[in-house]
Amino acid sequence: MLEYKWVVLTVTTVGIFMATLDSSILVVGLPQVVVALNTNLVVGVWFITVYRLMITVLLVGIGRIADLYGRVRMYNLGFAIFTVGSLLSGLSLTAEELLAFRLVQGVGAALLFVNSVAIVTDAFASEGLGKGIGINQVAINAGTITGYTLSGILIQLFTWRSIFLVNVPIGIFGTYWSHRRLKEISQPSRGERFDLLGAVTFSSSITLLLLGLTVGSFTDALNLVLIASSGILMVFFFLVERRTKFPVLDLSLFKIRLFTAGNVANLLSGLAFAGLAFVMTLYFQLVRGYDPLHAGIFLIPLDATLIIIGPISGTLSDRWGARGLSTLGLILASAGFFALSRFDQLTPYSQIVVGLVLVGFGIGLFRSPNASSVMGSVPASKRGISSAVRVTIINTSIVASIPLVLALMTTDVPYNKLISIIGNSSLLMSVQACSRNLLGVHSRLCGILIAARVASRTVDSNRFVVTGIGQ
Repeated sequence: MLEYKWVVLTVTTVGIFMATLDSSILVVGLPQVVVALNTNLVVGVWFITVYRLMITVLLVGIGRIADLYGRVRMYNLGFAIFTVGSLLSGLSLTAEELLAFRLVQGVGAALLFVNSVAIVTDAFASEGLGKGIGINQVAINAGTITGYTLSGILIQLFTWRSIFLVNVPIGIFGTYWSHRRLKEISQPSRGERFDLLGAVTFSSSITLLLLGLTVGSFTDALNLVLIASSGILMVFFFLVERRTKFPVLDLSLFKIRLFTAGNVANLLSGLAFAGLAFVMTLYFQLVRGYDPLHAGIFLIPLDATLIIIGPISGTLSDRWGARGLSTLGLILASAGFFALSRFDQLTPYSQIVVGLVLVGFGIGLFRSPNASSVMGSVPASKRGISSAVRVTIINTSIVASIPLVLALMTTDVPYNKLISIIGNSSLLMSVQACSRNLLGVHSRLCGILIAARVASRTVDSNRFVVTGIGQ
């Protein structure tokens, strides 16, 4: 009979795959959805952002709830909510309806994201944690690559609605399967209360921050007010958490060197990597004039490399530690960004592939060792909230990556002109004239990766210790 830890890995792989799939599935098909629903780029970006936003703002609260009431129970609920949200999104008739139902999807995805890695960590805590998380990371990378490619195929063969409806049968099966096969290993915390004030304050702060980064131009007065308000709420949150007996976020986790350094590196590398996918989508469709199907296919080398390298780097980190692998990975990814910053409208695809593969190889070498070191550094009783913090940071970087790229692009192209170009096929020549602006973004993202490498060097060069086993 299949050992339980491998059962856990197969079940959680399906959930994290679906949640990640819908995080990327609209990136390639965005221009078509914008036209079909008769809307504009600002609303279109929110079709992507609102899903990631809902995931991000709920993660910490859900992580704490999972520690209190059971991670498997929350995971099963997430599958069901995600499936309903997918069905409703596929049936949307207006842009407003799609935005609302993507929120529902995001709630389900948040439950899947938080509990997937925590459940895997519970099952693999005694041995092979790096390998287990490395394989789990394959699902994340496979979901991303499938989202890019599958959306192009489905839109070409059917309509944009099919990119959501395809989730429904898989979601129904996943809900049934996880209910039948998963069991609670960790003991839920007893006698502790949920910190509602802390959860609401934290979620509100993250919401205001991400709204400030995504609504309109970054330099607008409204955006600056939203970002400042987020900072004030975050200060209030930390004050509340220091005085709460059972905080929603245990601030003592940040005293763990591996936990803090690993998450800082995650934030910076996530900004660069997610921004690359958006830039390359614009490049292939608007500068080179390819359709969504080919744009998705051309991105395959990026994530295919991640899929191959992820489990290998996770296994190697069990033997040799995380620091060297993470640092080498970020160096290679930086080299890939530099290579991508050198091409133009006429660059052969074979040269572009080299840059994409370098980035994919480097990020793949970084992610699994980083994840296993972060999760392996915390006590067993804190794995739910620790996973939530880690995924919150990753998703914040993903959400912020698109407005970051737009902000970098507006240094050369006025914001109003930029949003009028994307989604308007009649202005493709204008985009081609501004292609140097797109390519210049790569060199700036490279700088972000260098900063991530500096942070990753603080991770233990020899090994990490799984703490709190059996607690």
